[in-house]
Amino acid sequence: MAVQLATLVDSVPAGDRWVHEMKYDGYRLEVAVGGGKAKAYTRSGLDWSEKFADIVESASGLEVRSALIDGEAVVLDEAGRSSFQALQNALKGAPAAIDYIAFDLLELDGEDLTQLPLTERKKRLRSILPASGDRIRFSDHIAGSGEKLLQSFCEAGLEGVISKKADGKYVGSRSGGWLKTKCIRRQEFVIVGWTPSDKSRGFRSLILGVHDAGELRYAGKVGTGFSMDEMFRLLELMRPMARKDATVAAPRVEVRGAHWIDPSLVAEIAFTEMTNEGTLRHPSYLGLREDKKAEAVVLETPAAVEAAASHAAAPTTTTIAISNRDRVIYPESNITKGQLADHYAAVADIMLPWAGSRPISLVRCPQERAKKCFFQKHDAGTFGETVKHVGILEKDGHEEPYLFVDTPDGLLSCVQMGTIEFHGWGARIEDVEKADRLVFDLDPDEGLDFEAVRTAAFHFRDILGTIGLETFPMVTGGKGIHVIVPLVPKAEWPEVKDFAHRLAQAVAQTDPANFTAALPKAQRKGRIFVDYLRNQRGATAVMPYSVRARPQAPIAAPITWKEMESISSPANFHVGDAATLLKRAASKALVGWGRADQVLPDL
Repeated sequence: MAVQLATLVDSVPAGDRWVHEMKYDGYRLEVAVGGGKAKAYTRSGLDWSEKFADIVESASGLEVRSALIDGEAVVLDEAGRSSFQALQNALKGAPAAIDYIAFDLLELDGEDLTQLPLTERKKRLRSILPASGDRIRFSDHIAGSGEKLLQSFCEAGLEGVISKKADGKYVGSRSGGWLKTKCIRRQEFVIVGWTPSDKSRGFRSLILGVHDAGELRYAGKVGTGFSMDEMFRLLELMRPMARKDATVAAPRVEVRGAHWIDPSLVAEIAFTEMTNEGTLRHPSYLGLREDKKAEAVVLETPAAVEAAASHAAAPTTTTIAISNRDRVIYPESNITKGQLADHYAAVADIMLPWAGSRPISLVRCPQERAKKCFFQKHDAGTFGETVKHVGILEKDGHEEPYLFVDTPDGLLSCVQMGTIEFHGWGARIEDVEKADRLVFDLDPDEGLDFEAVRTAAFHFRDILGTIGLETFPMVTGGKGIHVIVPLVPKAEWPEVKDFAHRLAQAVAQTDPANFTAALPKAQRKGRIFVDYLRNQRGATAVMPYSVRARPQAPIAAPITWKEMESISSPANFHVGDAATLLKRAASKALVGWGRADQVLPDL
């Protein structure tokens, strides 16, 4: 499932409502245990069980029926300091040196723990971990005194502090319930080129870029932190990526004689500060980030701790002021802009794990739902800082800034600008080339009743089940049903589209009286169109818990297959049903939505 993310802040939050842990320098991993086996997934859903085989083996021996643990893979020195470079070296040849720091427990023996307070989740986590802690270690914490802890950590050469709301639920997004304060600034940057050395060593420096307001811009150079072996390894990786032109505009004097490369490698860089010109001061190379794609590398700036922490007080807290709250958006039901905003504020914590950190398209209706609505996927800067951008290469080779959000403020900023609907890619910004879901949109022809759609949904569930794929249905708030298959992001778009297309054609050929995969509307009469085109690069589908720009303000919502047996309409939920949606999302019957441990089989 989507991991909870920490917001970078300028100081440690005060008070006993917060507990503080050591910030480790490694790879974020979710470890899933079940049936005496275990797997390890990165924050973007990649299966890295082979890379961390020793951790997986230790986890498989835990005395549980099932568990989902959140933590970090690290290499610790004798003083307890973690080092990303040491982790990189261990992955190349000494995996036995890698430990797993477990800091949260999301599921245990079939029980969803995400709605429990953090301190209770950690108590249960400690109870299932071995006392020796040889391979899997418990991340301890202290309550209060965060500033003193940060000072002591910084003096000891550690990375910083993670502060968490003691009674906070686990939210798979950047909700403000977790904050991070660093001793020295560091983040990922894109390697866009390198400058040659006048000595015998491989290169003088790497040229860096970062996505800022949707564009890849020059961020300076880094010339320290490399071993000779790492230099030669980087040169081998960069040579096949060579290109004639630069992808960033850099001062000529700083990049004289540069060798430019395609912007696809991501490096972790430590630095003291960023200059007024937007370049790094005193940067040092720490290692490559193989778990993060260049498109996801955006500028990270510390927020004021008070503003960031305000979201942790209550799910409906937002710093975005909604103007014209009384403006009627749905004239047939008198639903206002304020009511629409209240819905998104209420459901932000259950919506962001689905819609957050993925490229989105917005349906904006600045006047009302029936007047001049339009799609928008790029931004000229009018949404403000809470709506972010990820640079994605288009077919012609140029880069465009696509919108994404990862906070409640981001959602509400879009609503303030007239957004009603949120549609998302089938991939996250960490790797936009690999799908993390399949969507079969079952779209009935005019005149077909919902019973036909219901039957079709179960038919697709059974077909996908026979080839080993678990699914869940989603009422769209429109006419049809989405049958969704969560995936480990492994297959690239051509393979995903081909799979979806062939399956849709097979269903249509087997039962031509009820299904069609034909695009012309004239060929869909009296049948259900299996829309497989949601499963291609750049295509979007409506996001769970999004309101629709349709009469009565219906809402797209995941349901269980049991509910599918009796639900009366694909527009079953409406604005005003937020409390019901929140209660349903916390129910045991819905645990596991979106939790991907499956890949595309061969058809």
